[in-house]
Amino acid sequence: MDELLSWYGRAARDLPWRRPGVSAWAVLVSEVMLQQTPVVRVLPAYRDWMARWPTPAALASDSPGEAVRAWGKLGYPRRALRLHAGAVVLVSRHGGEVPASVEALLELPGVGSYTARAVAVFAFGQRQPVVDTNVRRVVARAFTGQAEPGPPSVSHDLAAVEALLPSAPAVAARASVALMELGALVCTARTPHCGECPLRSTCAWRLAGAPPYRGPTVRPQRFAGTDRQVRGLLLDVLRASPAPVEAAALDVVWPDAGQRGRALDALIVDGLIDPLPDGRYALPGAS
Repeated sequence: MDELLSWYGRAARDLPWRRPGVSAWAVLVSEVMLQQTPVVRVLPAYRDWMARWPTPAALASDSPGEAVRAWGKLGYPRRALRLHAGAVVLVSRHGGEVPASVEALLELPGVGSYTARAVAVFAFGQRQPVVDTNVRRVVARAFTGQAEPGPPSVSHDLAAVEALLPSAPAVAARASVALMELGALVCTARTPHCGECPLRSTCAWRLAGAPPYRGPTVRPQRFAGTDRQVRGLLLDVLRASPAPVEAAALDVVWPDAGQRGRALDALIVDGLIDPLPDGRYALPGAS
């Protein structure tokens, strides 16, 4: 791990949620935003969000609809609702502070195993395995000799990463973010930059001749034409309007009335849109 940690000290990106003294709330917000969303898209939304809601109490005092509006084009907007609900819980149960234990973090709305462990490690310096797609790929190549990690297995992946972590919590936390950064910048999915890798001399995959992956794969989901795309278009109309909108304003975003109605119903069920008694629609809590 020494080579990896030295490399991280030289090559790490200057990201606002990694800076010294950043709050645990800032780390939690960043981790929720980064779920299935690239850093380059997260950065402007994250900066705006933290400037507006620097604490859980600030967000909890605003409406969930404003959280959805501020979420913008990050995708999967239920994450905005969950962050708002989490802020409410943090204020009511934890004095407005983010708890340090994985168990307490898991009790927050929308916080799963990965996010809980990431906050415990990156905000509180704990020794916990943090496993995302980048980490799985680095471990598969550098330590097991496979080009790809294959389908995820939570228990196996956590055990594999934990076995690699140094014993000292602070060093283990730094190693966790270094593994993640290596996968993001060097050991990338399609074009790994092996000549720049701090693990190149010991990488099992490289020493084996970089054999192609032969195992099962997961087909990427398409986006164009899906209900998810229609949901996003409908939400765009609500985000852009300071007041509730007429149904006619939503009808024009998609020509297929059946698919449009299905997407609208799903948004209502998910709590992302409120139908009003007068037939108009609004963001939650914004009516």
